[in-house]
Amino acid sequence: MIESLLLAVTRIATVFAGQEKTNATGFFFERNARLFLVTARHVVKDDGAGHQPDSLLIDLHSSPDNVAEVIRFSIPLYSEGKPVWREGLDAAGDVDVAVVELDRSALPGTMLFKPFTPAHLVQRLDAIEAGTPIVIVGFPLGFQDMLHHLPVARQGIISTSFGIRFQGMGYFLTDARMHRGASGAPVVARTASSQSGREDLSWMLLGVHTSRMDVTSRDIEEDSRLNLNTAWYADIILTLTE
Repeated sequence: MIESLLLAVTRIATVFAGQEKTNATGFFFERNARLFLVTARHVVKDDGAGHQPDSLLIDLHSSPDNVAEVIRFSIPLYSEGKPVWREGLDAAGDVDVAVVELDRSALPGTMLFKPFTPAHLVQRLDAIEAGTPIVIVGFPLGFQDMLHHLPVARQGIISTSFGIRFQGMGYFLTDARMHRGASGAPVVARTASSQSGREDLSWMLLGVHTSRMDVTSRDIEEDSRLNLNTAWYADIILTLTE
């Protein structure tokens, strides 16, 4: 039996003019029978890096009886020249989270996946605090179980006061060893009553991992990386899926 948390996440390949460009991570979110793919906004467009894919490829487990059976599903990012993804703004500017609604009629008739829902969002901010253990599930450097097409989990902790916008931005910090390719991964914590997440997705969805954080004054010869990362608060997903 595959852990439900691993089935909530999918590998993303960005594509431009038929050529695969970069790897990233996304996860499924279901609301009112509508299904969305959530990832980092810079995965779908990053003007500063000259990154402007025209579509995404995601891996879908198409057989409930065989986890190794996967199809690659293409998601166009533009329709009639207009972006199909949704992105958000807050008082501090752009939010590095994007969602794309999936056409359920175009998906395989049978799928093995476990979407997050609004019920997985944190109901009480004081239930999470600095030092709370977390798990970030994704595809660092594109790494995965190549046979079963499953992601890997990295452990970490909440590094800043949860519920307070770090430096006025809409994210908190995590302490975890992360790599490129994990952008868009869900940041989760165990629910107080859960014993196992294999059958039920018994995790709280805290945020969306987007990038590593470092200091410009670091001496690269004397000082190692901070191993701190930005995670945007997951409640932005409700705004983007309205």
